[in-house]
Amino acid sequence: MAYNLKEIMERPDRLNGGHRMCAGCGAPPVVRSVLRAIKPEDEAVIGAATGCLEVSTFIYPYTAWKDSFIHTAFENAGATVSGAEAAYVALKRKGKIDDTYKFIAFGGDGGTYDIGLQSLSGAMERGHDMVYVCYDNEAYMNTGIQRSSSTPKFCDTTTSPQGTVIPGKSQFKKDLTGVMAAHGIPYVAQTTLTQNFKDIHEKSEKAIYTKGPAFLNILAPCPRGWRYETPDLMNICKLAMDTCIWPLYEVENGVWKLNYKPKKKLPVSDYLEPQGRFKHLFKKGNEHLIEEIQKDVDRKWEDLLKKCGETV
Repeated sequence: MAYNLKEIMERPDRLNGGHRMCAGCGAPPVVRSVLRAIKPEDEAVIGAATGCLEVSTFIYPYTAWKDSFIHTAFENAGATVSGAEAAYVALKRKGKIDDTYKFIAFGGDGGTYDIGLQSLSGAMERGHDMVYVCYDNEAYMNTGIQRSSSTPKFCDTTTSPQGTVIPGKSQFKKDLTGVMAAHGIPYVAQTTLTQNFKDIHEKSEKAIYTKGPAFLNILAPCPRGWRYETPDLMNICKLAMDTCIWPLYEVENGVWKLNYKPKKKLPVSDYLEPQGRFKHLFKKGNEHLIEEIQKDVDRKWEDLLKKCGETV
């Protein structure tokens, strides 16, 4: 089906407004974009690991979710939603359920890259017909902006503070999208919020309606942790794409495909400079830190181009 922005945006929201997420946060538009890919006639069961999204949208006795919602612990969103899917399959087989349900888990990078990795990996390996969505804001934002394995190198967080001894986090970001692709599941994709939402919608639709397990890794900037002005959300996402820090690609049945190749690849400094968490990198004497980030991005970009059969 051809992408029709007007038709898609006219679908009713499955996540209500009035929740307590911060202004300028990437997570709510990410969630709305994913859920709009569900056909209006289909039902959904949503699970969310503990994190910003859960604590701000499901404060008893109120909920912003229109679909069935399960709050699960930090470490077991994959196990909880895969268990619900298994129960549904059994009830459907016995003729006790006629409706079509889709099963989607949401988790931040802390509950996905780190604490929840074992349950995510298990759910994907077992082959459950579900989608796991990581809204990646690159730190434990809900509990005070601590570093995670998704946090970029040299990033300033409360547990990797930049100073005279260390220049922020010492390690590069984990490639979780690549880790999930290595599971050999039917569909894996990496995306973010784009100008017309086409990429995130089409990938969400593929993930939801591909039989078997699927994984979406979606960059979801955080204004408090990243320290950018709230209206700049979409611009930050665009810069992540144009600097190739966050490439858009998918792996469908083992075939790698690049979805966006910037006409002019921008230097990583264009992405880093608007964010307060990288402010120290632009102090005199720290030029080599930006150069190290640029070299790593260039290397990974060339490697991705080869995997996707693109010209380097």
